[in-house]
Amino acid sequence: MLDNTTIEDLARRLDGAQQTKSLLRIFSLEYPELSIEDAYAIQRAWTRLQVAGGRVIRGHKIGLTSKAMQNAVGIAEPDYGVLFEDMFYPEATEIPFDRFNGARIEVELAFVLETPLRGPNCTIFDVLKATGHVTPALEILESRMHRIDPETKATRKVMDTISDNAANAALVLGGRPFLPYDADLRWIGALLFRNGQIEETGVAAGVLNHPANGVAWLANRLALHDEHLAAGEVVLAGSFTRPVDVRKGDVFHADYREFGSVSCQFV
Repeated sequence: MLDNTTIEDLARRLDGAQQTKSLLRIFSLEYPELSIEDAYAIQRAWTRLQVAGGRVIRGHKIGLTSKAMQNAVGIAEPDYGVLFEDMFYPEATEIPFDRFNGARIEVELAFVLETPLRGPNCTIFDVLKATGHVTPALEILESRMHRIDPETKATRKVMDTISDNAANAALVLGGRPFLPYDADLRWIGALLFRNGQIEETGVAAGVLNHPANGVAWLANRLALHDEHLAAGEVVLAGSFTRPVDVRKGDVFHADYREFGSVSCQFV
């Protein structure tokens, strides 16, 4: 386990990298003993810095929800990060490309909570009962540290990604909001287009067999730190496509059929 001084120092490094749009060396190379709990401690310290600087928490994101991604990074559960108010972009908006460092984009569903959600023992039924509505979403990912170390060619580990707010940078909400019982959420599919060319397809069952399972997992995971999901929070439930690299000028369009579409352009 890392000591508190080291945890706070690494959080300040992430904050500095975000402000300067620079990339840090992979934390797990410098600290091979870095654990998942250390990583969440760094993330919480970084979050406190953001709140102290005036940013407002508006929700959470869940990542690594598919078995394929979990197997690829060698873990058996998802990860999570924090969504801030300034990360939200409206549907069909222009997004400044230079705000990000190596941005990628994913297709998701977002749960907007009407009532608080607390663990432990939170279930999928608790999630559906607490949800005011569900809406299509695009998540924008980036990294404040190298994905591949330029010297050793080592790749970052899940602990590095968790430290880095689960790689979250921004999101776009759009399409047609709907009540959680108005559709079989497992079978909601989406087509992701970049500049008119299809890049990815997916179905929401890829998220832990049901996207609400991810939200229940998050509520139970937060309970370990005496935290909960508050009424009004937006929770990105996890991607059901692979991330697609973003280039300046790209126009993305995700089609959710009867639930509408979400689009954005990077300028």
